[in-house]
Amino acid sequence: MQTWIKDLPKHCGETVMLKGWVYNWRSSGKIAFLQIRDGSGFCQAVINEPIPKMTLETSVILTGKVSKHPKKEEYELQVEDLKVVQTAEEYPIGKKEHGPDFLLDNRHLWLRSSKQWAIQKVRNTISYATYEWMEKNNFTRIDAPILTPAACEGTTTLFEVPYFDLGKAYLSQSGQLYIEAAIFAHGRCYDFGPVFRAEKSKTRRHLTEFWMMDAEMAFVEHDENLKIQEELIHFIVQKVLEKNQGELKILERDIEPLKKIAPPFYRLTHIEAVKKIRELGGHAKEDDDLGGEDETILSKAFDKPVFVEKYPAKIKAFYMKRDPQNTDRVLCADLIAPEGFGEIIGGSQREENIEALLERLKEHHLPREAFEWYLDLRKYGSVPHSGFGYGLERLTAWICKLEHVREAIPFPRMIYRITP
Repeated sequence: MQTWIKDLPKHCGETVMLKGWVYNWRSSGKIAFLQIRDGSGFCQAVINEPIPKMTLETSVILTGKVSKHPKKEEYELQVEDLKVVQTAEEYPIGKKEHGPDFLLDNRHLWLRSSKQWAIQKVRNTISYATYEWMEKNNFTRIDAPILTPAACEGTTTLFEVPYFDLGKAYLSQSGQLYIEAAIFAHGRCYDFGPVFRAEKSKTRRHLTEFWMMDAEMAFVEHDENLKIQEELIHFIVQKVLEKNQGELKILERDIEPLKKIAPPFYRLTHIEAVKKIRELGGHAKEDDDLGGEDETILSKAFDKPVFVEKYPAKIKAFYMKRDPQNTDRVLCADLIAPEGFGEIIGGSQREENIEALLERLKEHHLPREAFEWYLDLRKYGSVPHSGFGYGLERLTAWICKLEHVREAIPFPRMIYRITP
């Protein structure tokens, strides 16, 4: 029966079978050392006899006794039997430096590298930590459609799809509106799936296709919404620190900043954030959204995430509720991750009043008929409610400290790339 590398410490002194791939090897006279990867981890296999020359990524089945490394807190296999499943051809990705285009062209192979393996393991932990936290806090998963008849925030950054005889459909940019519908049945809901943005951005924070978690909550107003986000992010980071120490070590991630991620997070109004950014040398504007450079400047000034709340209403989506203290502002917030990583969450209190919502649709020049079903939610038991969404790739990039979000998704889609 196959044993996984991650479980080798449980089998010290026992004879086990490993199935995996050779990601490095060296031979010294009558002894050979194979570095083996099996998907769960990495280990060294020691063979006390001459072996034929190995190629990288050759697939093997090894049987041998598990022993502890004499100098390291690691376990290795003293091989008694070696079976080659397939001898790999010359592997195109070597130890030499490769440019990003080459690595992205060979993304299907680059995923095998130790750092890329570690990133996807952390991403997996983030996903399951989200499911765990949601389950513990009375959220129900509701899957939103990917094909939609209208946009959440206008159609300028959406992919248009011909839809039989019904005209145009769009690839979803967010499941939010549909998850809002479900809160009147379930109270608190979330979805987790791929979304699409057709904006022609080439920054290190943008992808054309990415994964997003949207959460919506009945009877939750602005301040409670922010507290819920704090608790979720804190839980996710703690899970990564608990489960992915080995992966973070491979990534050479300094974990001290992550240990500081605990509520309460910092809070600034948009006006205060603009002032702060200008003091730090930036050029943020009081009547405009924060750009990537603005977020970078701001996030480097704090050792924990910071909420920037109450943006100008004219630059935000139609469904955001106006701030009763200043109707030129909305009850929204973006969560900015520290260390220069920028926005990871966007959220707001939603407008629950049908008359106010109709007015917003007019202001945004959106067709009422496309949102009749959404307006219905304000006719039958409307309540104050709020929601937020996080981008999985941005969250992964921050926790792993990656330069570009393209490394945080297995097969990145960008405006200049749709292969492999």
